[in-house]
Formats: sequence, structure tokens, C-alpha cells
Amino acid sequence: MKYVLLLIAALVFAVPASAEDYEKGPNGGLMLDVAGIDAELMTAGNSVTINVFDAKNAKPIETKGYTAAVLIVSGSGRETVTLAPQGENSLKGDAKNPIAAGATITLTIKTTEGKSGQAKFKK
Repeated sequence: MKYVLLLIAALVFAVPASAEDYEKGPNGGLMLDVAGIDAELMTAGNSVTINVFDAKNAKPIETKGYTAAVLIVSGSGRETVTLAPQGENSLKGDAKNPIAAGATITLTIKTTEGKSGQAKFKK
């Protein structure tokens, strides 16, 4: 719980990347540079997946030891979802409700090297 509150505080005070910085990720999702890595956002139903790649050569990076959360804002609804390592280079979590088109998804991530950052995606 303490970690989630810290993440929410970081979301409020950090300056996120802008929408103009989007790249198309290897899996077709929106991708932004954050904390020295490339983070690709994928959503399906109520699931949020962040695929992690090396920013220099686009190779997948193992997410063991990473911590992350997303703040999903859609209309007047807000939900924080903690993400956990899934597979080799992904972080995944499930929202309570399906993620609506037009939702803003703000990622807060910390790598195993201790680098942290935030990126803002518009679905």
C-alpha cells in the first residue's frame, strides 16, 4: 500500500513525455522512452501490458526486478493498477473495468538499475 501511495505521488509531480514522442513498438503498440528503456503500451479489454526494450537497439529487456504501476484516467474515473513481471520482457496488470478508447494511461516505472521515470500514453 505504501508503494502505491508513493507511485501516485510520483504521478502527480513528475513531468510525463508528450504525445508527439510516440513511436510504433515492435508489437504495434505505442512506445515511449522512459528511464533509459523503451516502453511499449499494449491494452486488451481490462489488461495493461508494458513490453520493455533496450532504447539503443530495440532488443527485449528482462523485467525481473522491475516495479511499475499505471494510472488509468477515463472521464471522471481513475484507477491505479500495479504491474508485475510477466514473461521475459513484459509487465502486466488488470484493471477492474475495460480500458476505454481515449483513456490516458500514465506509467511510472523503476528498473533494476534504480532508474525511474514516467510516461503518459493516450489510448
